[in-house]
Amino acid sequence: MLFALGIENFLLAFARSSALWCIGQIIGWVFVPLMAANQNVIMRNVIPIELQGRVYACRNTLQFFTIPIGLFLGGLFVDKICEPFMALKSNDPFWTFLFGSGKGSGAAMMMFILGVTGTAICIISGQIMKKYKYTEE
Repeated sequence: MLFALGIENFLLAFARSSALWCIGQIIGWVFVPLMAANQNVIMRNVIPIELQGRVYACRNTLQFFTIPIGLFLGGLFVDKICEPFMALKSNDPFWTFLFGSGKGSGAAMMMFILGVTGTAICIISGQIMKKYKYTEE
């Protein structure tokens, strides 16, 4: 996820061509199957078999109910915060250099914010998870 968030979101924020956006999407999603497979292996090895159904149901519920919430909040954030901010900064060369100007510059800013936030969460979570080493019995 660190790789995906660190590359994909920044490419989507700063690139100005659809070809680079497509490359960013590929980079962002190429490791997702590997991550999901690793997560399934860990969960199957750690969680007792009689609890796996409940744990998978809980994990899937938490994972998938947040997607529409995130899409809604992301759209709201772009429309109500980022686009108006970029409209105010349309004459500022710093902001227009980073995110462009006009329609879509707020979405670029949002992708940058997601990239920074996601990267920070991955690094912090990675440090926390180092305390929990899995060892086979």
